[in-house]
Amino acid sequence: MEAQDKEDKARVLALLQEALVDGTPEQVSRAVKDLHPAQLADLLESLPAEDRARLWKLTDSSVKGDILVEAHGEVRRQLIEESALDELADAVKRLDLDELSDIYDELPPEVIEAVQRAMDGQRRTRFEVVRTYPEHTAGGLMDVDAISVRPDVTLRMVLNYLARYRAEYRQMPEHTDAVMVVDLGGRYLGSLALTDLVSLDPEEKVQDVMDRKAEPVTADATAAHVARLFQDRDLVSAAVVDEQGKLIGRITVDDVVDFIREEAEHSVMATAGLDEEADTFAPAIASARRRAIWLGINLVNALAAAWVISLFDHTIDRLVALAVLMPVVASMGGVAGMQSLTLVIRGIALDQVKGANRWQLLKKELSVGAINGILWALAVGLITSLWFENFNLALVFGAALTLNLLAGVATGTLIPMALQRLRIDPALAGGVILVALTDAFGFFVFLGLAATFLV
Repeated sequence: MEAQDKEDKARVLALLQEALVDGTPEQVSRAVKDLHPAQLADLLESLPAEDRARLWKLTDSSVKGDILVEAHGEVRRQLIEESALDELADAVKRLDLDELSDIYDELPPEVIEAVQRAMDGQRRTRFEVVRTYPEHTAGGLMDVDAISVRPDVTLRMVLNYLARYRAEYRQMPEHTDAVMVVDLGGRYLGSLALTDLVSLDPEEKVQDVMDRKAEPVTADATAAHVARLFQDRDLVSAAVVDEQGKLIGRITVDDVVDFIREEAEHSVMATAGLDEEADTFAPAIASARRRAIWLGINLVNALAAAWVISLFDHTIDRLVALAVLMPVVASMGGVAGMQSLTLVIRGIALDQVKGANRWQLLKKELSVGAINGILWALAVGLITSLWFENFNLALVFGAALTLNLLAGVATGTLIPMALQRLRIDPALAGGVILVALTDAFGFFVFLGLAATFLV
């Protein structure tokens, strides 16, 4: 299925590019008319800026708001700039409030003013509630369209209420698998599954059949916590409550999937110092400027390692084999540290690494480093003694390898913990710091031992 999707995308992209170059607007429209807004956003991101602008102008205005929600930051900003203000305002007015909140700060002031004027009092109040919470919290993820009922009504009354709701709004809120049960003060009491609603005796009261164990999520809970909750409990939706326990909205599985996808993209891009919002077809100068910062940081790291090596240039001159073996020591420490770093970052993301177990985790990683260090020290010691016919060099090489493995797992474990306390993203900065430390320490300990015991 995945291979088929890739083939379909490649075929549509080829037809689209051909139509953009040689075809008419009608041919372009036919090439994309059956695509979902998410697919259209993907196609737009796959096109160079000029073709992207042409396709955007030919796109049906009724789906432009949904496309903007799906598009990544830089591409979204370009599409907004290419849009007429009145058309853009009409497009975003149709969005759900949580989706509107996601792109609200990127909209021109004239569009924001038009959108606010179009809101009735209830919608404006609900939107202000959504805007109150940061993006990556339960409040930032939630929809405010949760349907609620009282516990003392019958299932028949609930069915009649849902029928009137559908008639008034022409549709039910997306991914509605349950209605929320609240008291007269709006405090959340539990949920009523639609499967129970349509299958039990209509004269039963809600309070007798509702699920009181369906726990809500507090609005200030992190998005990572919410994602873990949905994963552990196989949820389709969950109620969101404020500090007083009052129902203010609900989170649905599509919101959680979007967050998980964004986090995965962030982790992949962060390892190279790039932003997941970056445009693949951004101008060369802009891309070069962003990447230059990361290259500069790595250059500083390399120069620091080179400076450590320069301290032992006389030692290397007298024993050339050291130059051959130095990269091995640094590389093994870096790999061991990266393994620990990745494990700890994952543990932090899953909320598994806390103050109570951090030192136990460090002890465990040091034990792993010691076992692997001794194992590979014996292996490389044997290889080195046979290769260079120098037993003392083999001992020094094995000792340096073990020490750098221990240093690697220690720094790989402690760096993300320290960065988390400093509110710095470990996925972005952890790898750079780790490589700098393991390279410099690996070279220093190997050449230092060699200078002491061999030369």
